[in-house]
Amino acid sequence: MNVMNAGIARIGRLAMTAAKAAKAAARRLGRLWSLVAFPSLARRLVVAQMAVLVLLWTLLFAWVLYESSMRNELIESGSIHNAFIEVTESLRDQPARQHAALLAMDRAVRSEQSDRAERRAQGRATAQDKEDEDAEAALSPSLLVWQGETLIYRSSEEVPLLRNSAPGVLEKLTGPDGRRWLVKTSRSRHSDVRVTMMAPGLWQMVLTIHDHGYYLLPLLVSLPFLVLPAWLTVRVALRPWREVSDEVASRGWNDLAPLRFQSRHQELKPLAQAIDTLLQRVRESADRERSLIADAAHELRTPLAAIRVNVEALKDQATDPRERALMGSLLRSNERAARLVSQLLQLMRSDAEKSQDAYAVLDLEELIQDRLALLETLADLRGVTLELVSPGPQPVFAERESLVSMVDNLVDNAIKYSPAGGEVVVRLSSRAGRATLYVDDQGPGIPEPLHARVFDRFFRSPDQAQSGSGLGLAIVKSVVERHHGQVRLTTPGAGPGLRVVVQLPLYGQGLTRGGSGTAADGTPPPPAPAAAPASAGSPPPRRSAPPAPHSAASPDPSATPPR
Repeated sequence: MNVMNAGIARIGRLAMTAAKAAKAAARRLGRLWSLVAFPSLARRLVVAQMAVLVLLWTLLFAWVLYESSMRNELIESGSIHNAFIEVTESLRDQPARQHAALLAMDRAVRSEQSDRAERRAQGRATAQDKEDEDAEAALSPSLLVWQGETLIYRSSEEVPLLRNSAPGVLEKLTGPDGRRWLVKTSRSRHSDVRVTMMAPGLWQMVLTIHDHGYYLLPLLVSLPFLVLPAWLTVRVALRPWREVSDEVASRGWNDLAPLRFQSRHQELKPLAQAIDTLLQRVRESADRERSLIADAAHELRTPLAAIRVNVEALKDQATDPRERALMGSLLRSNERAARLVSQLLQLMRSDAEKSQDAYAVLDLEELIQDRLALLETLADLRGVTLELVSPGPQPVFAERESLVSMVDNLVDNAIKYSPAGGEVVVRLSSRAGRATLYVDDQGPGIPEPLHARVFDRFFRSPDQAQSGSGLGLAIVKSVVERHHGQVRLTTPGAGPGLRVVVQLPLYGQGLTRGGSGTAADGTPPPPAPAAAPASAGSPPPRRSAPPAPHSAASPDPSATPPR
């Protein structure tokens, strides 16, 4: 039983090992398929280089074969013909020595390797020697020596017995098997010796080269050694394109400045210029859009104020309760419209580029205390309690007007959606060089799938009962991103409600790009402090509530922002 259990366990381990190996092989095949299936400019350039190499190799082969089929220097050389004639005549009375001499000269003309000839003479020729000899015989000039009408030497049995129409003329003749040959015959002036030299035609040379791999084998051997250098050269050549891509990818959503990368390459200049032109058009279009919306919103404030004054006057003079209710409804609609116009102006201001002079070192805790004091009256009207929890001053480098707009929208939204008797808790903390602001309410909250979408302009959660325009959180996101921060939504823990988390760089911890003094989205980064401010200490956590009463500078308590 123990042996059986051990065997089963071993089989299980082997199966698990095989499964892991199969998964690893599948992953490798998947990566290989992704490299092959998806388009790649680098791969395309490497393949193009290899294709050009193959084309050049093919053209070189074609040119050599064509030249060899049209003329052959060995065949046309009169000195070689005369050498064969003289040897034949001088050894006419010694047939054996004559044949040996002609054979040696024929091999010399064919450039046959001496070691292979020696092995063949000793009867030790190999199959490779036979194959090489056949290839040389098919490509090298062949020899026929006639003495009168008697053939005394023939390079091989495959050489056809062809004769020229006249001595000394280079002709193209067809053998009995249909193959074409380049033939020249020379005749001795002193005897009846004739020497005929012939070379194979074009098509025969092509077939021989193909059969013996003289065309494909060099390509197959050399291409692997050429792919890596070609890939490296392509990678180096594409480096400027990658620099442009990296710069565009590293930019913020509203950084529409021209590219810092200035290419000296003629091929890349049109692309860089086209990108700069596109950025300029988008920048001009965005400026026109912001200007149009800001101008329209500004112009709407006067008629809305006039409508409000007239409706209030009519409401004071009306005695019918239905008329007074109607006037009240008109006033509430007017307040919502005025709030929408105000938010449009805030959104355009938050999107507009700020100069360096607009930024300063601010204490985020002090700013929030001031805003909570102004919003306390609105919270009292709603029956909501405001509470601030902070460990101490939080210095940030920011534009005050934008932060005021961000805090007002967050706290107004929390008050608006909290039920009567609810509590809005604003907490501050700092960690890893960032100040974190938490705004918790006890309202109905927002479904998690919509957490990202509610930051879009004019988008509102479908199940919200409160009226609004959907600009409040869009303004918050614009302000936060301009200050190189982050904003997200979550739940405050047990029970209903919504928590908005905002993170901003503390003073001296701002992000810069490339050390150029420009932030990723084009806004000025915080300067490095000469010394930490005196208020940047960290006293023990304290709980404080803004006691200041609602002042004249506070917003209308009845006008609350939509989420």
